Amino acid sequence: MRIELLTFGVLREAGLAGPLEVGAGTTVAGLLAQVSARLTDDRLRGLLPKCAVSVNEEYARGPLELREGDMVGILPPVSGGSGRGIETYLTRERIDVAALAEAAKAGEDGAVVVFDGIVRNNTRGRATLHLDYEAYEAMAEKQMAALTAEALERFAVRQVTLVHRLGRLMVGETSVAIVVASAHRGAAFDACRWVIDTLKRTVPVWKRETFADGVVWADGEPFPEELTAGEGGTA
Repeated sequence: MRIELLTFGVLREAGLAGPLEVGAGTTVAGLLAQVSARLTDDRLRGLLPKCAVSVNEEYARGPLELREGDMVGILPPVSGGSGRGIETYLTRERIDVAALAEAAKAGEDGAVVVFDGIVRNNTRGRATLHLDYEAYEAMAEKQMAALTAEALERFAVRQVTLVHRLGRLMVGETSVAIVVASAHRGAAFDACRWVIDTLKRTVPVWKRETFADGVVWADGEPFPEELTAGEGGTA
């Protein structure tokens, strides 16, 4: 049977993406074994157990048998409106954080907390020229919406706005903005921190860093264990 294999970030450069013939009854774990055998780079092979796997834009959890036509993504660890609600989207335009914060305010709010993630001019002593962000866009948008919806319930805040930029960003530009509006500051602070920390671990967005002396894909924060391809996860 035929599936469609999608790869992202550093794995995309291995050239494995595209239609792939697999045997009937192949599981996600079996597919990963096939992919591992095709990798010639030991570094990428070692990364594979830390990856998450999606099937038709949903995370694969536990043993899962693939079907004809499935769209399977291998995801390396990652680099609303008025009333009570959410607003989430990806964009390739500059993010106007001040405008997002102003739009989130309502009369019943006692606090608006903003996280403005910006591109800094160095990483571990290496001078940064620019960053390039890419995403598994359809899945990222779903995960962002689910994340903000969970934040609303978990922290009982009124509004959560989450925007992530894709494409090339220069030093000083905003890569991700989170705005949380709430009646009380404690809940707003807690929700904002939880959203950015969880986003970094679960939303499929990757970062390619161009330095004055070279280019690398940024090491991502590890996925939750239940989502990874290694022992205890999708394998």
